[in-house]
Parts: sequence; structure tokens; C-alpha cells
Amino acid sequence: MTLLAPRLVLFILVACVGLALFEPCAGAADPSSAFLGFDRNEYPGDNNLKELHKTFAYTGYWLNNPPGAKTNTWAGKRGKLEAAGFGFLVLFNGRLYRALGPHAAELGKSDAEAAVAVARREGFPAQTIIFLDQEEGGRLLPEQKAYLFAWVDGVRQAGLRAGVYCSGIAAHEKSGASVITARDIRQNAGTRPITYWVTNDACPPSPGCAVSRRPPSPSASGVAFADVWQFAQSPRRKDVAGGCVRSYAADGNCYAPGSGSGQEFHVDLNTATSADPSHGRAREP
Repeated sequence: MTLLAPRLVLFILVACVGLALFEPCAGAADPSSAFLGFDRNEYPGDNNLKELHKTFAYTGYWLNNPPGAKTNTWAGKRGKLEAAGFGFLVLFNGRLYRALGPHAAELGKSDAEAAVAVARREGFPAQTIIFLDQEEGGRLLPEQKAYLFAWVDGVRQAGLRAGVYCSGIAAHEKSGASVITARDIRQNAGTRPITYWVTNDACPPSPGCAVSRRPPSPSASGVAFADVWQFAQSPRRKDVAGGCVRSYAADGNCYAPGSGSGQEFHVDLNTATSADPSHGRAREP
């Protein structure tokens, strides 16, 4: 997925120099245990799972159409992925601000019901964490918060757990205030338990398009309470990840090891505190 730019903000970019493809920046790795995974909008294909699992412990899994897509190619693939040894980052594509209006809370509730229904139909167990894809960054507006928190409440009331995918990048408003979306959500969530999957693809702290045996800890994202960190996106965001340019392929994408631009198999890279961040396996591996 590609996170949309925050409203009225500027990102502080610091260059990450001397980076080679699939080699981390010096000092980027964290010694604590972390697990490498990937996500992408299109299902990678049954024949690629064995090769991918040599590198990645888990994969993103869309419950509805990914951003900009008219279909969901992940539907019905949970069993194949679990049999191949993958854990999961279960995702539900949320609504943009312009689609909310005065009935944001009602939409959040109905979308939670839809997410839970699909998760159950796909065979995900009780207590699976579903991440709401919050594409717009910066400080959330009242309608966005109403939608998100109604969605979280609805998922939890149905017996599953709620998470949110959101920006972990410091954004600066015209007033001079600095806002990180993940912190803004956490500060306004009350007592709601929410699992945070943050994206911060600026180098540093990101190692760029780098696959390492010792992935960085999610807390190295700049959001200490993050459980998952998306540290590279395909295509590279020029306005954010300009300092990472040498780690990406010439076309701007991040390719999984063993694939190339000719195969068009690009990925987003993630690091997590668990090999199954959504706890979506129906059985232990």
C-alpha cells in the first residue's frame, strides 16, 4: 500500500547514504528479536509462496479491496498461506475523509461488521487482530476519529482484536505543532486496546529496501509502542524516502529477493515483534 500524504504538513527527511540493495544502513538494525514480513496489494501467486517464505515470516492479507483496486486477489488464500508457513497481517481498507461525512461513526460500525464477517469467512480464528488501513496521515479530524474508534469498538465487540495501520512520521502543521498520527490516535483512544502498525520509510530510521537476517525492531521506527513497522514501500515515495534511493531498484520499487523488475514482483517490507503479528494462524506452525 502507499500511504497518502498528510494534509498541510512537511516531512523532515534525513539522507541515508552508502546504502546498497538489500544491505541495511550501518546502525539501522536493532539487536532485539524481530521478524521480517511483506505486504502488497496483489496476491503473489501460489507458486511463489515457498520461495518467499525463505525470506519472510508473515504476509499482509487484505479482507477487502486494497486501495485503488477493484478486486481482492487475496480472497480464499488464507489456507494456502498458512500451509506454506506464513503468519499474517490482516488488513481492512478503511475510508478516506471525503467519504465519511456526518455519519462517520455509523460507517465505522458497519465497516467493522463487514471486516469481522469476512475474517470469519476466510477462516481466521477468534482474537485475530484486524488492522484498519488509515491511509491519510497527520492529525486526524473529528470525523476520522469517530469512524476509526467506532470501527475498533465494533471489531472488539465481535470477539476479535483491533489494530491500525497509520503514519509514524512526524508531520509539522502550519501552527508549528508536530504530529505523529499513531501518537494522535493513541492519545485520543481512551482505554481502547489498539495494536499499532506504523509506516516510516524515511532513511533514517528506515534501512530502506533492505532485507537483513537481523531486521530492525519496530520501536526503532520512532514510535516506541509500535508492534509492526513498515519501513519500505513500493514504489518509493520520492517526497519521503529520497534518502533511500540507492537501496531501491532503478524503477523505484523494492523487489523481493529472487525476483526482479522483469517479474514485476515488488513488495513493501515490514518488521514485527511476532512471526504472526495478527495471530491469524488457525493452528500452531
